[in-house]
Amino acid sequence: MTEYQIYRGMTGGIRLAPRKELSTAFPINRDLIPNQLIIPMKQHPGPPAIPTVTVGERVRNGQMVGQSDSIFSAAIHTARAGVVVALEKRLIPSGTHLIESQCILLDVDTGATEESTERQHPWPDIHTNRLQAIRDAGIVGLGGAAFPTATKLDTKTICDTLIFNGAECEPYISCDDMLMREHSSEILLGVQAMIDLLNPKNCLIAIERDKPQAIEAMQTEITELGNERIKIAAVTIKYPAGGERQLVELLVGKEVPSGRYPIEIGCVCQNVGTAFALGELVSKAKPITSRIVTVTGKGVRNPQNVEVPIGTTIRELIQHCGGYTKGATRLILGGSMMGYAVSSDELPLTKTTNCVIASTDDEVRTSYQESPCIRCGDCAEVCPVRLLPQELLSPSKNFDFQKLDSLSLRDCIQCGCCDVVCPSQIPLTEYFRNARNAQHRHTLHQQLAETAQLRHTNKQERLKLQDEQTEKFRNDLKAQVAENSDSRQEAIEAAIDRAQRQRSLVNHKD
Repeated sequence: MTEYQIYRGMTGGIRLAPRKELSTAFPINRDLIPNQLIIPMKQHPGPPAIPTVTVGERVRNGQMVGQSDSIFSAAIHTARAGVVVALEKRLIPSGTHLIESQCILLDVDTGATEESTERQHPWPDIHTNRLQAIRDAGIVGLGGAAFPTATKLDTKTICDTLIFNGAECEPYISCDDMLMREHSSEILLGVQAMIDLLNPKNCLIAIERDKPQAIEAMQTEITELGNERIKIAAVTIKYPAGGERQLVELLVGKEVPSGRYPIEIGCVCQNVGTAFALGELVSKAKPITSRIVTVTGKGVRNPQNVEVPIGTTIRELIQHCGGYTKGATRLILGGSMMGYAVSSDELPLTKTTNCVIASTDDEVRTSYQESPCIRCGDCAEVCPVRLLPQELLSPSKNFDFQKLDSLSLRDCIQCGCCDVVCPSQIPLTEYFRNARNAQHRHTLHQQLAETAQLRHTNKQERLKLQDEQTEKFRNDLKAQVAENSDSRQEAIEAAIDRAQRQRSLVNHKD
């Protein structure tokens, strides 16, 4: 069996109760058939996909319903057969907040049988064709950022280390753990496909040491595959060891510079869920139409991991898991640390949704009794990106953007470690998030103002040029008129002179 290396240390971070046992007691549930899908066209960082269907159209399972026209966007496919009943804008989850996106509303044909999984389009042999196949399949990073996978793999920079993130360090979330336990062969198929595309020197699959079943399953498949470049990296049981930049530093000992990407230091990071999706594409020509979602918390009757067709509402997912318990008070998308509460369960689940927590009051902090900062420095000690939260607090409250830039607030990953250890119960992450959002709006307004000023300046210059051209035209016209008048006067005088000479000749003859 393949040996693996244990990686222990990381900058900052905290140890948290995993709370994953709630959802890992049973195999992945694959029986969910929703009655309706709300399929967003915006499930990636780039421009929304363009709908390719119309109201009243019947669609097949796996059919492309949204086409991408940008390298930062991804194609959208339907997970079920049915009829399009509407194209309208809806609120959808995106990152750490809600946005408005055009959505396709599909009434699912619950009685339809699944189409054959026989391959229709074999996995291409040519590099560029493989990248195009990944684009057409709509595969994005399933760790949360949803960056288009084909774009991330289409790099001219040499990749020294290809990292697959299976650390899943945040409490409650266990979808990647269960995926590695049950589908290690499909994950390794996707891993090998990415190795073929990038040709890295090393390939590390990072898994936290408290996931022995996942480690064993992946080790077995690696041994059978026989690729010596692929190794498991058993990482520290510490939050947020699964953050991309933290994982790169932990595994290769290099820090990703501020505002830069891991590929610039020779690393590419992918999620194990993304590798699974690629494995499904390679083996079955299947686009990404569903994902594994952890449904957990004391507020849901049957916590478990479910294969969820993309576009399923939270309400139907919770009902599939037995419904809410009487003590359910809050609905959280994502983990308990970096997730966010939502007020409605009619929201659709997207490619980025990895966890839904129905929590009770004793599972989450419901209020902060904020006291003044005592300058203890605990927040700085646990910060995984080496920031000084105590120094960031005041400028964040006062929206001092210049000071925040000098203190590198842009590097904050909003992990919440500083909140947990703060003895004054200051909601630091909330202040930082609000400040960043305000700074983003301020920057946007500045850009709009500068654009408006530039348009105004350009308009004034155009008007000035038009005035100059008009004045020149008038002067040229006056000169031409004057010249024509002089020529006419000369012609008249010449005609009079000729007439006088002719008259003189006639008089002389007489």
